Amino acid sequence: MTNKSGAPIPFPLRRKPVPEIAPRRRGRPAGLAENPGEPTPAQRDWLARGLTQAGGKLPLFLDDGRRVDPRTIRSCMEQGWAEPWFANPLKPDWLVCRLTQAGRDALALDDASGDDMT
Repeated sequence: MTNKSGAPIPFPLRRKPVPEIAPRRRGRPAGLAENPGEPTPAQRDWLARGLTQAGGKLPLFLDDGRRVDPRTIRSCMEQGWAEPWFANPLKPDWLVCRLTQAGRDALALDDASGDDMT
């Protein structure tokens, strides 16, 4: 906006202190894997559920009934730990996947590295 002289109308800046909602934590975020190339805790939990299923089928839902986050599924597919199994004609947006040998190896390596620390 401008006034009749063409100069912009000055608006005062209002800067109010914003209280901190939660204290800042230093260090690594909780959702990251310990080492690069390893599954995150969410990915590890999802992939481990395929070890007990026939053909390594990975679940679409968590134990509490919520859907598995599609970002988790896509990330595991990009890493080669999971692969698409078949297309669901009734729900084309659902990613039905199964565990690959690379996924089994990643879980085995993760378990082996966890045993050394105890």
